[in-house]
Amino acid sequence: MDPPEVTVTIERRRSGWDVALGILMVVAGLLILGDVVVATVVSVFLIGWTAIGAGLVLGVWAFTRFRAGGFWWALLGGITLAGLGVLVLQHPVRGALWITVFIGAAFVAGGVTRVVAAASLPRGKGLFVLTGILSILLGGWILVFPTEATLTVLGVLLGVQVLVEGITLLVAGRPRITSGPRPPAAMA
Repeated sequence: MDPPEVTVTIERRRSGWDVALGILMVVAGLLILGDVVVATVVSVFLIGWTAIGAGLVLGVWAFTRFRAGGFWWALLGGITLAGLGVLVLQHPVRGALWITVFIGAAFVAGGVTRVVAAASLPRGKGLFVLTGILSILLGGWILVFPTEATLTVLGVLLGVQVLVEGITLLVAGRPRITSGPRPPAAMA
């Protein structure tokens, strides 16, 4: 006997908590955008400590893989991640510069990917090409002027992200995933 088929439904619901959290996030996003230099400094320290924590967790997890394979890769990844976090915290200005250059390279790579992917789309090519070119230009500007971008890019990205998340919560709420047995097909 075959197991019953399951349907997964994703719907968005907005509760009072979503509205309250959304308002707080919009206010926080606007405050962050009001002083992007402070937000950049906070971001660098947050990224550094997060890298250390993730590196330690990955290093400990590596020992659970000792006999299963992948131990050395996980351990090396954990040590590298924790080491990068320590470097970022020891030299926050240099760390901010490294992170900014990485973001610029990611924008360029994402933009090139979008432009190339547009060729295979049946519709919407223009939008993909436009957003790809904008991403390439923004990433290129960051890579050409990394010192000018360092003090603002991380703060602006953090502020925009928090603002967008807050607006999304206000407008649509959080996604709710439900699953259950698939209803029997209707007879025609």
